[in-house]
Amino acid sequence: MHPLRKTLHNELHARPSIYFREPSHVYHLAFVDAELACDELIEQLGQLASDVLPSNGVQGLLRLGDDTLKWERHSEFFTLTLVVPRPPQGEAWPPLPASLASLIEPHRPALISAVQVLVEAERDWAGDATLYGFKDPAGSHLGSGDATAWSDFCLDEHGINRMLLVNRQLNAYRLGRMIRRLLEIETYRMMASLTLPVAQQVSQQLKDYDRELASLSDRNAEGRDSAKVLSAAIAQLSARIVRSTARTRQRFGAAEAYAQIVFERIAELRESHVDDCQRLGVFIERRFRPTVRYCAATDQRLVRLGQSVANLGDLLQARVQVEVEEQNSAILRSLNARADTQIRIQKAVEGLSIIAISYYLLSLFKLLYEGLHGIGLEIPVKTAMLGMGPLALLILCAIMLRIRQARAH
Repeated sequence: MHPLRKTLHNELHARPSIYFREPSHVYHLAFVDAELACDELIEQLGQLASDVLPSNGVQGLLRLGDDTLKWERHSEFFTLTLVVPRPPQGEAWPPLPASLASLIEPHRPALISAVQVLVEAERDWAGDATLYGFKDPAGSHLGSGDATAWSDFCLDEHGINRMLLVNRQLNAYRLGRMIRRLLEIETYRMMASLTLPVAQQVSQQLKDYDRELASLSDRNAEGRDSAKVLSAAIAQLSARIVRSTARTRQRFGAAEAYAQIVFERIAELRESHVDDCQRLGVFIERRFRPTVRYCAATDQRLVRLGQSVANLGDLLQARVQVEVEEQNSAILRSLNARADTQIRIQKAVEGLSIIAISYYLLSLFKLLYEGLHGIGLEIPVKTAMLGMGPLALLILCAIMLRIRQARAH
């Protein structure tokens, strides 16, 4: 058996939902970048719990008297979900239980999402969502009409988003999964929206980058600056773009993943209209999708800008290459001209050398003839010339052949 088979298989059961019955209050809190807070809260909650159920490291269930609390670790955030049974004639929107509120108070700066869901039975609900404090709420029948959910997506004075779910035919298991979908929609929507300020900041930087790129392109096209100056400016711009890309790549990627989960969870609700109300999914998508598209467009702009700078660098490199080739051609032409001059000089020197050698050779023959004449050998001049002429010619030919062989090497 593969050593990871059991672990990988059990991922199917890693994050089960909380199963409960109505009427209940569900409190859901999400803390961003709260790894240290997660460990601290888990330890403190364990001390308050009346019963601690087995956990797998990424989630756990605790019993706080009649209440059920579930904690979950995620890559970027940590969630707490508390289910509190609603007493008969109890308050519709009670605050978070004091014991839990005191624990999370030091970690409120990291609180990114807070949702309170009132789960009512169909026989008990007031019959009108506005009676629960909603103003112009959106509503949907969920799960082919087995439940109805309402919300105006407005934060109360404590920064909590309220939802009302009226259960008709959902059992405890389906109810837990339906509540989980609604909570995940809000949590992942807020996590994806964390990218919006980053995208807005990057968008301002992109305007400056675009202007600088246009200026560099004009300077390169007009050839006003040297390649060295342009290359340094392009390298500096490219470095800033790469730095922006490195700083935002993870955030943009996370936003895309979170948004996909939001849209998937909305589709899983299987919504239908409630009278003339706008559906929950339509309300969220119409307001959330532009944020997702803006972040995706900003990410694409950053990528395309980096590619444009790289293309400009390639154009400049081609220009430099052409200039270098022209310089090399000029150097080669200069070398060829110098070689031709040297060859002509060498030929002239060879000619002068032959003349000088001929002169000295004839002078030697003359001295030889005079020496022979001085010792009494009477040789006619004509005979001496006929004898020495071919010898002189042979010597000159041998010297010329030797010079040509040396030049060939």
